[in-house]
Amino acid sequence: MHEWAIANAIIREVESRLKSSLGIRRLRVVLGELQNIDEGVLRQYLDMMMKEVAPEVDYDIDYEEAVFQCNRCGHTWTLKDVELSDEEREAIHFVPEAVHAYVKCPRCGSRDFKVVRGRGVRLVYEVEENA
Repeated sequence: MHEWAIANAIIREVESRLKSSLGIRRLRVVLGELQNIDEGVLRQYLDMMMKEVAPEVDYDIDYEEAVFQCNRCGHTWTLKDVELSDEEREAIHFVPEAVHAYVKCPRCGSRDFKVVRGRGVRLVYEVEENA
């Protein structure tokens, strides 16, 4: 389950920041829509790991919508603008780069597009004032 691997990577990053004397008051975990992460499972792992590594750090989980831009016609769209089967969504979940095999520009039909946002996991820290 890749939620455990993501939680583990987040905890290692938090641990690294704490060891370098950078005080963290709050952590915001921003999940890209293309990752299709099960928030409940991720939260379960984070709760368990944070108790051991950084019990004083609170965290929130937010989402970032996937946005694409066509390199041919310049059109911008989201996943809501295209129809995908459950199998296609599952393939993108495991290999987000596969989005290019299943999605095309709704305006011109090109598969030559870039992911503007909504890919990966990003950590945003709120640091302590006196850190």
